[in-house]
Amino acid sequence: MRVSDVFAFRVPAAGAPVAVVLSAAILCAAGPVAAHVGLAVTEAPAGSSYKAVLKIGHGCAGSPTREIRVRVPHGMRAAKPMPKPGWNLETVVGPLARPYQDHGRTVSEGVTEIRWSGGSLDDAHYDEFVFVGRLPEEPGKVLYIPVVQLCEKGEHRWIEVPAEGQKPDDLREPAPALRLLPAR
Repeated sequence: MRVSDVFAFRVPAAGAPVAVVLSAAILCAAGPVAAHVGLAVTEAPAGSSYKAVLKIGHGCAGSPTREIRVRVPHGMRAAKPMPKPGWNLETVVGPLARPYQDHGRTVSEGVTEIRWSGGSLDDAHYDEFVFVGRLPEEPGKVLYIPVVQLCEKGEHRWIEVPAEGQKPDDLREPAPALRLLPAR
């Protein structure tokens, strides 16, 4: 099974008011979401280099985590995962939605998915999984980072994105959200 086969998620409706999408991201990142996969930093300047630190706070109903799969958000470029001792690291390279220029050459493919597997994170323990990339130059945009957490028994699909007017608290397994700020 390809990593991409486990991802199926909604995106905000076209033309959704920015305030609704931003409010959703802020609520998703704040409040009582300690049980969810979250980001250590939930805001970053548009166009900047960003270190995504995914916080994994539990397993699946007592079962240890065996694999973390991440879909790199559209618009993020040059994604590179950090190896994790005791875990296998795999990336999927695919076509980018928007090619870009880098040092005089056109880049049309890049890392679209990341998978850490083969390790074990007990339900009673906490850990972080890290990757870096360059953010799109779109201040005000919210990037959702879908994560699938596979455990010895069960899984969590942190891939839900709030629809227009929907409260993030209504989502069972929300995707971590990153709000892009104006460039500094």
